[in-house]
Amino acid sequence: MKYFFSLMVICASLYINAQELNGQQLLNKAIKTHDPNRNWNSFQGGFQITMTTPSQPERVSDITINLPEESFEVNAVRDSILTSYYVVKEVGAAFKSDLRQVEKVIMTTEKDAERALFMKNYYTYLYGLPMKLKDEGTHIDNKIERKTFKGKEYLVLKATYDQNVGSDAWFFYFDPTTYKMEIYQFFKTDASGKIKPHTGEYILLSGNQVVNDIHMPKVRKWYYNKDDQFLGTDVITK
Repeated sequence: MKYFFSLMVICASLYINAQELNGQQLLNKAIKTHDPNRNWNSFQGGFQITMTTPSQPERVSDITINLPEESFEVNAVRDSILTSYYVVKEVGAAFKSDLRQVEKVIMTTEKDAERALFMKNYYTYLYGLPMKLKDEGTHIDNKIERKTFKGKEYLVLKATYDQNVGSDAWFFYFDPTTYKMEIYQFFKTDASGKIKPHTGEYILLSGNQVVNDIHMPKVRKWYYNKDDQFLGTDVITK
């Protein structure tokens, strides 16, 4: 009985503390969990991601991010086609080749160079979370919600963005005791900023991969919000 009472006191204390947190305080605690030594802004490192999707060959991507030098590189192979994207100081370039044919180069276009910038922003954002929520143009809701998702209760942080950054509304689900990010979810919005409930996706995060002292989710599983349809899995394999 004494043990049960003590446990209830601890749980109540955690609940009260969580309720007292505002958005920025929760974000700071989450960043401390994922970037304990504040290394993100000077991040220089690489990792490999293997992506599997239904009815598609797997894609293996080797990614290099160097934030101090403002450079990014990804070399992705799918079905023997090598696609390389490079970005240096917001200037993108692309290169494609067929590995089945020696020195067979596939012509790239201006759109491919633009996609290099997209890929840089995509990978830097998702694998730089939650630290990237400190970026200019990001608006953190001061109010934290408690939500149950897949049977577990989370502290949920909402983020919106300046129009030139992005129009989606994002929700980040953190474990209420460790502040580890375990889910993120986004929805499209209408012209007035109202969420369209049957749009967007949610991503389940599991495992832990430490890359240059940054704690990243090892596995990401993607689903549609509207019907829970499974879309694919990304795994850090190196």
